[in-house]
Amino acid sequence: MTELRQVLSLKQTLQLVMTPQLQQAIKLLQLSRLELNDLVGTEMLENPVLEETPDQDSSEDSASSAEDGKAAEDKVPEASDQAEQVEEVKGDDGINEIDWEKYLENYSSYTPGMGSRERPNEDLPSYEAIVSKKPSLTDHLLWQLRMSTLAAEGQAIGAQIILNLNQDGYLVADDEDRLAGKTAVEVISESMDVGQEEIEQALKTIQTFDPVGVAARNLRESLLIQARHLEVENGLVYAIVESHLPLVERKNFQAIARALKVTKEEIIDAVRIIAQLEPRPGRVYTEEKPQYITPDIYVYRLGEEFVIVLNEDGLPKLRISGYYRQALTRAVRGGETHNYIQDKLRSAVWLIRSIHQRQRTIYRVTESIVKFQREFFDKGIAHLKPLVLRDVAEDLGLHESTVSRVTTNKYVHTPQGIFELKFFFNSGISRVNGEDVASESVKDRIRQIVSGEDSQKPLSDREIVDILKEQNINIARRTVAKYREMLGILPSGKRKKMF
Repeated sequence: MTELRQVLSLKQTLQLVMTPQLQQAIKLLQLSRLELNDLVGTEMLENPVLEETPDQDSSEDSASSAEDGKAAEDKVPEASDQAEQVEEVKGDDGINEIDWEKYLENYSSYTPGMGSRERPNEDLPSYEAIVSKKPSLTDHLLWQLRMSTLAAEGQAIGAQIILNLNQDGYLVADDEDRLAGKTAVEVISESMDVGQEEIEQALKTIQTFDPVGVAARNLRESLLIQARHLEVENGLVYAIVESHLPLVERKNFQAIARALKVTKEEIIDAVRIIAQLEPRPGRVYTEEKPQYITPDIYVYRLGEEFVIVLNEDGLPKLRISGYYRQALTRAVRGGETHNYIQDKLRSAVWLIRSIHQRQRTIYRVTESIVKFQREFFDKGIAHLKPLVLRDVAEDLGLHESTVSRVTTNKYVHTPQGIFELKFFFNSGISRVNGEDVASESVKDRIRQIVSGEDSQKPLSDREIVDILKEQNINIARRTVAKYREMLGILPSGKRKKMF
């Protein structure tokens, strides 16, 4: 007969609990400046306890020079410590709670940052410059369509054609239709239940619109449209575009000359004209706008040292609302109002504390990067050293994932230009003498080598390898090819210029 027993045992385990507050702190680390501004704005709308410090308060404390930025590094621990210096009391359920009334008595309304950069007054752009919008390719073509002589049905077909153009101005079917063997004309014909002949007729009209070469179905057709516009339809340019574009791409001008029974010099003259045609007619309307980067942190040279200043321009400086401080003292402890204000206070303090921690961590990581990459800040990209996340993490006593989050979407202004913090972390390439050089530095040298080559005799990847070896950099040819592709540099055969 089996004996049943009850045994009481204790087991100790270590478990990380991701509280909402910890999740918020981690989330703040990886946010960009714009994302942080959006989050703070949302929190201020949802949490009435939070309010922004008036400008006159923050401006009095803002740094007036780079020296203030260095001194401000000592402020943040105090600010963080201040948020920590709150007494805990036992609640009704025995759980530790913060004595918010006592905390608010000692709470400083200003939340200091790590220094801000003063800027001279700048002339603001005019209202027209702010709100003006460049017309899109679609708008530009639809306007011309309305001005055309096409009948109502033709206008409807033309509008459908224009709406199906890609960003380069080509009329091509999407991937799914192409796999099914359908052309764009066939797809429009099926969707509108009209004949392909009517679509082709409307298409010819649109192909006369500006920009010249738009609404073509491939590069060859676009270049032929442009050649007709130049009135060289019966000339050498038209013949080359119509039948010999692959040879032009390979720069095999001798073969084209033999096929057309003309001299190589005549072919080169014609190719000069073709090179001036636009392979992407819609580019002028759809080209991506430049992205303007606001640095999160500045590194200035001050004598022989580098000074780090966090850019807090535009970042709201938060504080606890005085109205709700008084409301908390008047509310009945344990009542609905008292509990509501306590909950919002807890959320507000955690947000302020997390922002302080974020700013301090960005500062510390940048400080470590400057220490490891001192030669880069002194002399430029050629002196960038190999660096991995582990190096900075061990230097600061942080986890690698924390360093990774801090360096994502954060930009630093340096004497050498503006860089993402991740730029400073790169692998190493062995030198002949045993030292390592950063991969970004090698890429920069490849860029310089190619920019200085003879355009009529471009260097092959093997020749670039030999030049790098002369500079004591040991690198394989396939690595040169990979770096060249990453830099957007064409192979030597396609870089060769005949004129």
